Amino acid sequence: MKSYQSWKLDIEDRIATLTLHTNDLNIMDMDTLFELKTISQELDSNTDVWAIILQGNGKHFSSGVQFDILKKVNQISKDEFKTNMREMQSCFTAFESISKPTIAKVQGFCMGGGFMLTQCCDFRIVSEKTVFSIPLVKLGLTVLMGTNRVTRNAGIGPTNELIMLGDKFNPEKALQYNLINKIVSPDELDESAKQFARKFLQLPPKTISITKQIIKRGDKMSLEESLELEIELQSTLIGTSDLAEALDSFANQRKPKYTGK
Repeated sequence: MKSYQSWKLDIEDRIATLTLHTNDLNIMDMDTLFELKTISQELDSNTDVWAIILQGNGKHFSSGVQFDILKKVNQISKDEFKTNMREMQSCFTAFESISKPTIAKVQGFCMGGGFMLTQCCDFRIVSEKTVFSIPLVKLGLTVLMGTNRVTRNAGIGPTNELIMLGDKFNPEKALQYNLINKIVSPDELDESAKQFARKFLQLPPKTISITKQIIKRGDKMSLEESLELEIELQSTLIGTSDLAEALDSFANQRKPKYTGK
């Protein structure tokens, strides 16, 4: 297990588990975010990692960004505000840009920046006891870490409700609004996340990485551009051992053994 000031990173059987541990509510400060950016780059380049579980230590996933950071926004210049916010945003973007599949395992409070971090993941499995909110309007601000991350999943109407009102909402509403993938009991949460991550150990990792890029980048393109992207990225698989293994195992109806090469 590799430890950082605000995070613990454990890699076992090609699954990385990244755990936020700052305090009882797992509130994030600037150092926490900068560490996340560094860890994201390390995970992306680590060929021994095929899937990533993101979680909070203890009872809560995260109650968001430290209030002192938000409180200071009215005490600095507009240029300082813009610079600071861009730096914070880049940390979330670095995590979202990881080429491996990411799974948020969510329990307890999942609010503000904590909620936005879950929307940077590809999948979200949550305890039925989870409490969500995006409350920044009540502090005189609005979402700073990517409103589009909510809109692209939930659509305009639900995003209006959740962000413009800032009220708490439950897992059932989050599932209805397509903001999470699965609700489980607290006792099942840990194993459900692990089982989900293990699915990617049965799939060729380079293909999964390319598929993730096609989905995320293609969503912002025209159909013609996305078709070309599919060709360009998949051409990099030609001649790889995992492609040969996938085709041969399928033809011979046997379980494949992928190496990531």
